[in-house]
Amino acid sequence: MYIPEHFREDRPERLSSLIAAYPFGMLVTAEGGLPMVSHLPFLFEPGPGKGKLLCHLARANPQCPQLIEMAAQGKTVLAIFQGPHAYVSPSWYAGPGVPTWNYAVVHVYGRVRLIEAEAELKALLEKLTRAHEASIARPWTGMLPEQAPMLRMILGLEIEVAEIQGKFKLSQNRSAEDQRRVISALQDSISPLEAGVATLMAANLANKPE
Repeated sequence: MYIPEHFREDRPERLSSLIAAYPFGMLVTAEGGLPMVSHLPFLFEPGPGKGKLLCHLARANPQCPQLIEMAAQGKTVLAIFQGPHAYVSPSWYAGPGVPTWNYAVVHVYGRVRLIEAEAELKALLEKLTRAHEASIARPWTGMLPEQAPMLRMILGLEIEVAEIQGKFKLSQNRSAEDQRRVISALQDSISPLEAGVATLMAANLANKPE
């Protein structure tokens, strides 16, 4: 990913917060010259090391043979997490400018381990379910015994994180006044994504050294 220095985000807490807030990511593989992508919900677990990502996909997914081969060979996969994003009009600036797009994105690279044993696969599903049901008023309590055969229809994955890249493009290349103008414009939007960019920009500006 191309990351100009002023847009680079390395703080682990901001990277993990974005993944937690936008856990529906893209799993990318490119084995044998054929790139493939699956859109999946993930769970990020910090440490040891740089942490790990957990997810699962249907065995009928044509990406599974690639993942099985890559796991056997210790090759790297990529998971992409897209945070909020918004168009930025140059009419919002105090001075001259050009149209652009502000956004926050995290790329996670790592080697994949297959989770196939029934007990471990069930534990994975329970962990993912607890995480994603946490905000539900009446959360689903778990798999019934008669649903257990469905485990054979999915492939669990654990990605040991080797590298995390964060790009938070939030008008850091503009003056503080221009950044405040963009924040004000986006805060007036009814779009949750645009409001999310305004929130990230405000936090960034508040933590900027004088």
